Amino acid sequence: MRKVAVIGAGKIGSTVVDLLTAFGPYEVLVIDRSVEALAGLDGKPRVETLASSIADPDALARRLKGRFAVVNCAPFHLTIPVAKAAAAAGAHYLDLTEDVASSRVTRELAKSCETAFIPQCGLAPGFVTIAAWELAKHFDELHDVRLRVGALPRYPSNALNYNLTWSTDGVINEYCEPCEAIVNGRLRETPPLEEREEFALDGVTYEAFNTSGGLGTLCHTLEGKVRNLNYKTIRYPGHADIMKALLNDLDLRNRRDVLKDILENAVPATLQDVVIVFVTVSGLKHGRLMQETYVNKVYAQAVGGEMKSAIQVTTAGAICAVLDMLAEGKLPGRGFIRQEDIPLADFLANRFGRFYAPDDAMVLRAAAE
Repeated sequence: MRKVAVIGAGKIGSTVVDLLTAFGPYEVLVIDRSVEALAGLDGKPRVETLASSIADPDALARRLKGRFAVVNCAPFHLTIPVAKAAAAAGAHYLDLTEDVASSRVTRELAKSCETAFIPQCGLAPGFVTIAAWELAKHFDELHDVRLRVGALPRYPSNALNYNLTWSTDGVINEYCEPCEAIVNGRLRETPPLEEREEFALDGVTYEAFNTSGGLGTLCHTLEGKVRNLNYKTIRYPGHADIMKALLNDLDLRNRRDVLKDILENAVPATLQDVVIVFVTVSGLKHGRLMQETYVNKVYAQAVGGEMKSAIQVTTAGAICAVLDMLAEGKLPGRGFIRQEDIPLADFLANRFGRFYAPDDAMVLRAAAE
């Protein structure tokens, strides 16, 4: 029985706990400063809760001693103190952050640790990177790699065409921070909410636009090896224009706490959502220009008798799968591990990777043959 710590008892953290205890041999210590958030986990088998601040790395490290791994589901601005605490405690470290600056610090920490550091283990960055890398390996010469991901309400009913399905802080951060991309062979930063495009899938029209962090380390891995590489978030048409008005015209980009308060008090949450993963890779195969595309839709579903949103099961399922592979010795036990280092076949074969539609995994395998 592996003893792990989960930091954060919010929507994703609580789902991670439910998955680990329902399907895996894990005992879980959950740490969150909110007594109310922890109350929902009280009484669950193999779960211990601790109400405590996680902002002090030294104090947190003492509580993490003896844990096999730390699964960080806290807001992105707490990534660095939690990573430092895991390093001090001698535990493996995994997180979900899309924040580029935090991941750079995590990478530096990994250089001096005897354990594994695996950031960006969610949906995007995370699974979408693993899927894109698998497709990219099928080509002799890469031209264009496009990653598109969206967590959307199935039944939008407001002007934003959006409902809150995950971290409000995370959404605002990815809408505000610079985005990495490779354009005409050069690594560069691009502005968020720009380069909007439209496409149709199964008869539904979507828009997609630049957001920060979705590529993880893929830009640096493919630098000098691809002509164009970019990541965009999928929304229903009209969303980007309203968010640009809020962030730019009303200057809420510089008052993120105000924007968060507005969104959380005006935009309802929903469990009736869909996660869309859309990856397209083109290039040369045996001298011929070819394209391969991976498309997947994941819907809300029951976990242990409790309904979970699509973004909950895909995000939590991804980080649980990576943790499980680490525990099984299928990933290196030391150093910085990129999402590109995680074999897609092993991920999809994992008990937690099953949330990513095994039938679509067959499409990827067939394309490789």
